[in-house]
Amino acid sequence: MRLPLILAALLLAACTYDPASGTFVAMKDEPRPIPYVAAKDGGHAIPAVDAQKVPAQFQRTLVANPLPDAEAGTILVDTQTRHLYLIQDKRTALRYGIGVGRDGFGWAGETVVARKAHWPTWTPPPEMIKRQPELERWAEGQPGGPTNPLGARAIYLSKDGRDTGFRIHGTPHWYSIGTNASSGCFRMIQQDVVDLYDRVKPGAKVIKPRLQPEARQGRITSTAS
Repeated sequence: MRLPLILAALLLAACTYDPASGTFVAMKDEPRPIPYVAAKDGGHAIPAVDAQKVPAQFQRTLVANPLPDAEAGTILVDTQTRHLYLIQDKRTALRYGIGVGRDGFGWAGETVVARKAHWPTWTPPPEMIKRQPELERWAEGQPGGPTNPLGARAIYLSKDGRDTGFRIHGTPHWYSIGTNASSGCFRMIQQDVVDLYDRVKPGAKVIKPRLQPEARQGRITSTAS
């Protein structure tokens, strides 16, 4: 009785999503890793990332839309699977791998993109400076650059006109993608956050839902208010 299920799983493993037809079709070739190449950006260097070392599920890719009723341009943050989705249309979304900081797990709801920053300044909060006195040197802000914890780009989230303190940002530590972090919000590979930054617009809705059991079946249901 299990043989048909096994065969079906093998067939799905050899398929990819085709946005033109809105269905999964057989792959003609092996999937190619995203070329996370080195780049000069705003006077700073973004190092290359060996895509072979990034788990396939956390590489940028086009997938079926998990929120087909959402407007194009909406961002969905799924901390349970460590993914961020940028809705493209009714059928497709761009999926990125993320690392999730402790603060990122404590929030669920809807916000909007308030602003975006290119090589943003990072200011450690007082409680972090208290734990790590060496950060006192950045009490007035660490200028943007390759070692800045916010990475090459930051997307700031607000609700009802107020800064939530949550950010979607890059990280120089690409190997932390797909993991939990002790601090920060939602971190991305530098090349991915640059890609997202170029696509997302101020005012775009950002959703981090409370996941329901049916989310495990391939669709995410939001109960956020």
